[in-house]
Amino acid sequence: MGRPPRHDVDGLLDAAATLVADAGPRAVTVAAVARAAGAPSGSVYHRFPGRPALLAALWLRSLERFQAGFLVAVEQDTPLAAAQAAARHVVAWSRANPADATILLYAAADFDAPEWPEEDRDRHRRGNRQVTRAVGEIGRGLGRTSDRDKDLVRMAIVDLPYSVVRRHYRSGQRIPRHAEDLAAECAATLLRRDSTS
Repeated sequence: MGRPPRHDVDGLLDAAATLVADAGPRAVTVAAVARAAGAPSGSVYHRFPGRPALLAALWLRSLERFQAGFLVAVEQDTPLAAAQAAARHVVAWSRANPADATILLYAAADFDAPEWPEEDRDRHRRGNRQVTRAVGEIGRGLGRTSDRDKDLVRMAIVDLPYSVVRRHYRSGQRIPRHAEDLAAECAATLLRRDSTS
């Protein structure tokens, strides 16, 4: 049986994630990842044909980890419970996965998304469509289908929880455990319709 590779894909991406945490996406180059991982540049090029493929792999690994948990979280008995679970997931997942969360506080464009290989851009679109569908289903279940309502649903279960994450990470503070409860409470408050509406 062959020896496992000394510098595997996850190890190289972990090194790239550290570079992002220290200096942002621009710091991620093939040479910098090789140095950070203690690997020859050839090992990086063997797994990623160039910087765009490396950046795509880094972004997509973090995004798909987040999305997998998000899609599980929204499988609830009621749309309101799904909305609360979604908001809670954004915060709780980010606290549990600081390296990935730091990456996702940037935009795909910061990782040169237009230059990614086509198959990676397709993966990105497919994953985003799944989450968009899930958010849309929550909105429809809540009877919130106008353009304004769609914006409100997205704000309640994605944008506001991410603002909590961003505030703590950008200030160098750990996200407190009560933050996910607050995110869920805010989502419920924004999305719950009173009996007269």
